[in-house]
Amino acid sequence: MYEKSSDEERLDHRKNSVKPLMDAYFEWIKENAGKTGLDKSSKLAGALDYSIHQEQFLRVFLEDPKIPLDNNDAERSIRSFCVGKHSWHIIDSKNGAEASAALYSIAETAKANDLKPYEYFSYLLEQLMHYPRNNVPDDELVKLMPWSEELPDRCRKLKTR
Repeated sequence: MYEKSSDEERLDHRKNSVKPLMDAYFEWIKENAGKTGLDKSSKLAGALDYSIHQEQFLRVFLEDPKIPLDNNDAERSIRSFCVGKHSWHIIDSKNGAEASAALYSIAETAKANDLKPYEYFSYLLEQLMHYPRNNVPDDELVKLMPWSEELPDRCRKLKTR
């Protein structure tokens, strides 16, 4: 329901509901960061200090309705990448690491555009075989991008209602 709100409704909700909570949080942080008896080298003191120094950045979402309230989508999108890193000890060269990073980037971009990564990779390889290495015309590359309307249906996830 919140995602279908207009930018104005989203900002209004944030200013009326979330901003007072943010104000109270930072007030509490500033009160407690300065308390005597708090070990300045503790993790709590470090966290309080971090919040104080990042306040202007932590409040940006109150002014821009397009900024999400959390980073759950970003966390979800890198989860498979983080799980995969346990196997990366077999990548022992810079070229191997760069190739892996490129493939992960393409796969995650495909997912973000509601494509089936395996089908999309298959299609890319089929199409790229027709051109010399590193010499694909720009207008053809545009057609291969994950957001291209020209991709075949087999690459797209089925839309569920």
